[in-house]
Amino acid sequence: MKLRRVVGVLLVAGVAALLVVFRNRIHFDVQGFGREMRGVGLGHVAAGVAAIYAAMWLRSVRWAMLMKPQRRVRAAELVGPQLAGFAAVGLFGRLADLTRPYLIARKTGTVLSAQVAVYTVERIFDLGAAALVFSAATAWIGGGVPHAAAIARVGRGSLVGTVALAGFAVALRVGGEHAAGAVERVLGVKVGARVREFRDGLKVITGVGEFGAVAVISLAMWGLIAGAYVESVHAFVRTPQLAGMSFAGVMVLMASSIAGSAVQMPVVGWFSQMAVMAGVLTGVFGVPVEAAAACGALQYIICSLSVVPGGLVCAQMGHVSLRDIAQQSQNAK
Repeated sequence: MKLRRVVGVLLVAGVAALLVVFRNRIHFDVQGFGREMRGVGLGHVAAGVAAIYAAMWLRSVRWAMLMKPQRRVRAAELVGPQLAGFAAVGLFGRLADLTRPYLIARKTGTVLSAQVAVYTVERIFDLGAAALVFSAATAWIGGGVPHAAAIARVGRGSLVGTVALAGFAVALRVGGEHAAGAVERVLGVKVGARVREFRDGLKVITGVGEFGAVAVISLAMWGLIAGAYVESVHAFVRTPQLAGMSFAGVMVLMASSIAGSAVQMPVVGWFSQMAVMAGVLTGVFGVPVEAAAACGALQYIICSLSVVPGGLVCAQMGHVSLRDIAQQSQNAK
């Protein structure tokens, strides 16, 4: 916790120093930013938030499916912990990531380690599904997108990597100890140990049919999340570069946003993630800085912070303190 505060203070101090040094070179129209925010299409905003909550429901369905070897639960029972867990991440940063498995373990009467295994597999499917959506949108990207050739190369590389990861996961799940032993002989004992942990996490998937179902749910969920990103960009109906941006272009923004959220800090992380997306919009797509900043802010509100009110309500109904649970889950980690 102390290290987190120190890093946060350093980040704020660094941003403040940059603003002082470059204050004469930064041309930002606050009134223009306000006009951009006031001009957003509310229908797009509502559709984006609805897509995020629908994705949260699918996330609960997927978690319930992965829990079957431990205990059968209804997806509806897991919606509250999912919302509360993501609200904790939004408020306290990535250090609160284990809040969801902690809350689900409490609610369902299961052990935390079992829910962490589900969480691990969930992350694997999230990575694969997000990469597949990005790859499919950008691998053969057409004109109208800046740096299209470079983005297409990244998309094709991501597609190859995603297929390779999926093949490795299937081989590890089916081959078991033989596959882990082969990796250990080639790459060493430490890597072999990590691979065995990966294999043990995959044991929550009991068959090929379940693997396919989880994969389909993951793709549908990330399709909804991608739709929320599209709505957050197209909401700026008065800015042609945003209102008419292609799906492939939005997927480039989604990838940059996901990368920016990897080391999200409490509160400070909100602005760093907005800045990453605004920087891509300005540097790659030539969007005016005020519109880019407004789009980055709206994207974060829709795709990350919109679950906070629902999460706080669920936490209140469950008589849970998100701050305490986030701290306990971090200590458990």
